[in-house]
Amino acid sequence: MSFWEHETCEYCGGALVEKRVTLHRIAHGKHILIENVPAGVCTKCGTKFYAANVLKMVAERVRGRRKSEREVRVPVYSL
Repeated sequence: MSFWEHETCEYCGGALVEKRVTLHRIAHGKHILIENVPAGVCTKCGTKFYAANVLKMVAERVRGRRKSEREVRVPVYSL
């Protein structure tokens, strides 16, 4: 049984399904990615919901308490 089973979106009422997503954050002036984050994703509007324990783990990584697994270079464009 999924954590999100029988849960609905608070915005549109759509069903939530559990998926693994990538979060994009800025911490200490740097862009970071956190991969494989479990989230409840609305099947109608796509809104993502996170359990409290998941958000705590994300905060720990953003604060740099764990060493990153890898780094990637990102091209930057300007208009």
